[in-house]
Amino acid sequence: MITRRKFLAQTGLVGAGLLLSNQIFAKPKYKVGLQLYSLRDEIGTDIKSVIAKTAKAGYQELETYGFDPKKGFFGLSPKEFKQTLSANGMRTPSGHYGIDPYLGTGNEDVLKAYIDVAKTVGQEYLTIPYLGEDIRKSVDDFKNLAEKMNKAAELCKKSGLKLAYHNHDFEFKPIDGTMLFDVLLKETDPKLVNFEMDIYWIIRAGQDPIKMIKAHPGRFSMWHIKDMDKKNHELNTEVGSGSIDFKKIFALSKVSGLKHIFMEQENFTHINPYKSITQSASYIKNTLLR
Repeated sequence: MITRRKFLAQTGLVGAGLLLSNQIFAKPKYKVGLQLYSLRDEIGTDIKSVIAKTAKAGYQELETYGFDPKKGFFGLSPKEFKQTLSANGMRTPSGHYGIDPYLGTGNEDVLKAYIDVAKTVGQEYLTIPYLGEDIRKSVDDFKNLAEKMNKAAELCKKSGLKLAYHNHDFEFKPIDGTMLFDVLLKETDPKLVNFEMDIYWIIRAGQDPIKMIKAHPGRFSMWHIKDMDKKNHELNTEVGSGSIDFKKIFALSKVSGLKHIFMEQENFTHINPYKSITQSASYIKNTLLR
């Protein structure tokens, strides 16, 4: 006969086992983010309205671009920008800041200025969005970039930030048999330099994001979720409507070391931009994050 005490003990153990099981096998929880560049044509002089509409479309995080030392974030100071995000229930964990002047010459002034901005708006990552052609002409340039990124990451770390690098497709075009992306992955310190994998550009470059994640576990802390038009691969489309199988890629989120996801759409050819980003957010939430 099972006594009440034994029953409670057994069910308690079962409950604890279920809790442990859920902790081990539960999918990581991600907030849905948007790269603000997607709405560059909508911003004009009304960034506050764009942020409000972005929140209404289902986004909780925003990745910035386009900071101007004189105009701030499209007319808002870093503090005002942060307040506007907060008022709409949003935050910004990452920002795109072009630091070519530092990467080319080693001058830290621009880098330090962007670090201050990123800290003020509450960002975790200072992300390099692009590299000018003049600083990536040779394999020696590749190695120099990796070295500079390590040093930039050290400066970011001292300020409580992390450095990340966002790819396009030029990183996979070899020079003297060597690809820039391979050098960056090999020569940068995994403890300091993160990568923001733009899945669309990885695939457009003829690479396999799944193989890349498995080959470099833990290196890709952020993803750009951008779908590829089925007919014209040079165009984007709403997430879930294109040719990229994001379900298989999301299965590797833990292996990737994923912390943040940002939907980005560089062009809109089918529907209104706000309707488009709303559709993408819905698919990410209801299909990819379940």
